[in-house]
Amino acid sequence: MRLARRSGFRAIVLSAVWENGAGASADLPRLRGAVDAAVSAGVRPVLAVYQFSSSTPTTPERRRAFVDYAAALAKALPEVRDVIIGNEPNLNLFWQPQFDDAGGDQAAVDYEALLAAAYDRLKEQDAGLNVIGGGLAPRGSDRPSIRPTHSPTQFIRDLGLAYRASGRTTPIMDALSIHVYGDSQRIPPGFRHPRSTTIGIADYPKLVALLREAFDGTGQPGARLPIVYGEYGVETTIPAAKSFLYTGHEVTTPVDEATQARFYTEAIQAALRQPTVRMLFLFHVVDETRLEGLQSGTRYADGSPKASEAPVQAALNAAATTAPAG
Repeated sequence: MRLARRSGFRAIVLSAVWENGAGASADLPRLRGAVDAAVSAGVRPVLAVYQFSSSTPTTPERRRAFVDYAAALAKALPEVRDVIIGNEPNLNLFWQPQFDDAGGDQAAVDYEALLAAAYDRLKEQDAGLNVIGGGLAPRGSDRPSIRPTHSPTQFIRDLGLAYRASGRTTPIMDALSIHVYGDSQRIPPGFRHPRSTTIGIADYPKLVALLREAFDGTGQPGARLPIVYGEYGVETTIPAAKSFLYTGHEVTTPVDEATQARFYTEAIQAALRQPTVRMLFLFHVVDETRLEGLQSGTRYADGSPKASEAPVQAALNAAATTAPAG
């Protein structure tokens, strides 16, 4: 946490992965330590509660168990003021089934029910909590297949339809989170997708229009809903002198550290210009050690800074002085 704050980061996401049948007590000690460390370092802790597809909470019983888990963590960690419900529910890795027998978007229907239940329980427990929905992946196929997925474009539309069909008149989220990775490591954050269903940072007008279409005129804010860019990352090439810190084999085409710094700076500056964007999270602070994972930190796996760390820190510090209060 001290490294994160030293690098200019002012908030960090902590993962709480629910498994069917599990309670919060087993995960609480590690989360308590992480939250304490964040607060001590001057970093705002954000809690993301989600599951993998093997534990998808699609039944009333599983939904209650998931919500109980999220509520217990939020109650035990009062320093946490932001809770993200779900992670990439438009991907089969985290949510199954994606499609019903007729090819409809079952994932959006089931996720809307979970998000509504979690919102009500968390708000009843603490009305001041910021409940963030979505955590959507930036792209998907919208086709039943061996790897069934939905694009964020279709998922937001279907989430709106599910909300309207539910008859609910109160919100299900205070903000929407979306992950905005580029199509490859070499794609800058300014790249737009006007003819596809992918959503990146530069597709902000498209995202706002989708939220307007999905929710305006209902009890859930749409076009004015705060937006969280929950994950954005650009992987760098590991120099020979640091290679001993890493294992496995690279599965993407990483960029040099100067390019990472430029893309991160552009992303920060773009988010500042977008009126309803409230948070941008760079994934990670420190690299993962497995090369099959993400080497997208501004620090190597041993915590030492990359050449990108100083310019990204400067961009973050500049953003903190110009961002609107709150």
